[in-house]
Amino acid sequence: STQSTWGSLIDLSTRNIHALQKQMIAFIADQSKEKGPIRVIDMTTRDERCIQDVWGHNLEEEMGIIAHMIESYPYVSMDTEFPGVVVQPLNQLHSALWKTIQCNVNILKIIQLGLTFSDAEGRHPPGVCTWQFNFKFDIDMDVYAQDSIELLQSSGIDFEAHKKDGIDVTVFGEMLTASGLVLNEDVSWISFHSGYDFGYLLKILTNAELPEDENEFFDLLDTYFHAVYDIKYLMKSCSNLNHKSGLSQLAIDLQVCRIGPMHQAGSDSLITCHTFFKLIKTHVKGFCFGDPKWKNVLYGLGRDMLGTPALDAYAQNAYCK
Repeated sequence: STQSTWGSLIDLSTRNIHALQKQMIAFIADQSKEKGPIRVIDMTTRDERCIQDVWGHNLEEEMGIIAHMIESYPYVSMDTEFPGVVVQPLNQLHSALWKTIQCNVNILKIIQLGLTFSDAEGRHPPGVCTWQFNFKFDIDMDVYAQDSIELLQSSGIDFEAHKKDGIDVTVFGEMLTASGLVLNEDVSWISFHSGYDFGYLLKILTNAELPEDENEFFDLLDTYFHAVYDIKYLMKSCSNLNHKSGLSQLAIDLQVCRIGPMHQAGSDSLITCHTFFKLIKTHVKGFCFGDPKWKNVLYGLGRDMLGTPALDAYAQNAYCK
C-alpha cells in the first residue's frame, strides 16, 4: 500500500531530512522505470487539462511526477481551500490576528491544496503544471462554517468523494517532507494573503497544532519554506492598484485569465502564479527574488503589521480569493 511503502522509507525521528529527500528521488526513479515516462499532454493552448486531481488512490504516482520536475521548475504557487472561519476575535488588536489563524487552523481540517510549478520567468512544464490535492473531509463529522461549505459546493467540490477517497494528511505530510518541495533553499513559494494557507501546511508538516507564539510560527515558516512571496503584501508597494482587491479582482485588473473554477485550489494556485509574474513584471519596481524586502513577509502578520493595530483590513480579506 502507499502508506506502507512510504512508511518504510520515512522515519523522521532517526534520519536526516536531506538524506530522505535523496532517497525519495532515487525511489521515484526506480518506480518510473516500471511506470514509464512523465505524462505529457499535447495541447496548443492551456485549459483545465493542465490541472491534475490527486486523491488517495493516485497520491504516490503524482508525487513521483512532481519530484521529477522540482529542479527545473522550482517556483511553486500555492493555494488552499479550507472550511471557513469558525472562531472570531474579541478585539481589533494586532495580537488577535495571529490568534484567529492559530485557533481556526488548529480546530479545522484542510480540504484542498493546489500547487502550480514554473521557472523564474513564469514558464510551466509541458502538459500538467498544476496539482490539486483533495484531502479526507467528512461534512457529517468535521467542523466547518456553513457558508464556506456552501460556497465550495457551488464551486464543484465533491464532498462525498473527499469522504471516500480523500488523502490522509499524515501520509501526505510524510511525502511532502521527503519530496524536496520543503526544507529546500532552491525552492520559492508564491501565494496570496496566505497566513491561513501556510498555517495549514505547517500543521500538516509538523503533525502538530500551530504554536501560541507568532514568532515561533515564522521560525517554522523560515525553516520549512525558506522563500515565500505573498502577492497581497507586494501589492502595498503599487500605488496604482486597489489594495483591498482579492485575488480574482487583481487578476481581472491585470488582465490575467482564469483556467478552471474559482474557489478550487488548483485553479486558484494557477491564477496565483500568472498574477504574480504579471505583477512583478509590470507593477513592482525593483523586485528581486531573495530580497529581504519582499521575502517571507505575510500580509497582515509579523513584519507587515509592525505599528499597525487594526484588524479590519485583514479580516475583510481573509477568505476573499
